[in-house]
Amino acid sequence: MGEPVKQHDASELAAGYTAQHRTYEICGIIVALASSGWLIARIVKCPPLSGWWMPLAALVGILLSDFISGFVHWMFDSWGNLDTPVFGRLAIRTFRHHHVDQKAITTHDFIETNGHNISLTTIYSVSGLLTLRSIETATLFDVFVCQSLVCATLFTAFTSQIHKWAHQDKPSGVVALLQRARLILAPEHHAAHHAAPYNRNYCITVGWMNGPLRAVRFFETLERTITAITGIVPREDDLGADAAFEVASENGALDDADEKKALATRD
Repeated sequence: MGEPVKQHDASELAAGYTAQHRTYEICGIIVALASSGWLIARIVKCPPLSGWWMPLAALVGILLSDFISGFVHWMFDSWGNLDTPVFGRLAIRTFRHHHVDQKAITTHDFIETNGHNISLTTIYSVSGLLTLRSIETATLFDVFVCQSLVCATLFTAFTSQIHKWAHQDKPSGVVALLQRARLILAPEHHAAHHAAPYNRNYCITVGWMNGPLRAVRFFETLERTITAITGIVPREDDLGADAAFEVASENGALDDADEKKALATRD
């Protein structure tokens, strides 16, 4: 990259974590725990429950969690800014802060690290509860789906904790062992995300989905489509207009027509 990367003010972004935001996270954790507990209780009561499907359900849950972590990470890294309605201060601020100060996450307590992710797992639990509206008529497939959602809930809830461990200089021995075994996100694997051109390895739960998504150019295709329609260049708020435009051009996210449209949008 020839252009310098734009830097937001780290202290200003850190100050965006307000008491109101923390209250939302605490309430979200309570709701998420209640809904996931309710879902587990209903699964246990289902006649077709079978423990033999749990290993496959766990794998599906892990892959789903890893993919969702990557998709959300890509979305808030690449688009929007602090003034984006709803998501700007609630989510995008966190991603901008992390890119300015990667080590800040290692100083966050349990709630600041995990509160947002745990809160969002309510979506999984509610989906499972809707699937098991009637325990008496639940099928084996229904139960399997809900088992997968419970596993996805667990891994999604602690995605940011796993991400935090990947940035620690000296994680615990158990964590380091899991990282070396690639059972959770490894620091060297995640380091590629923080290196130019800043457009890879978005999945941060275990990182298993990064290779397949890269192979099919999943995010690059989405970026090219969005830019072709809107003229907006991905990561412009995160990297700065010049650096983001350079990255998009080098990665083929912009063709000649897209470049003209993006330049017109910038002007």
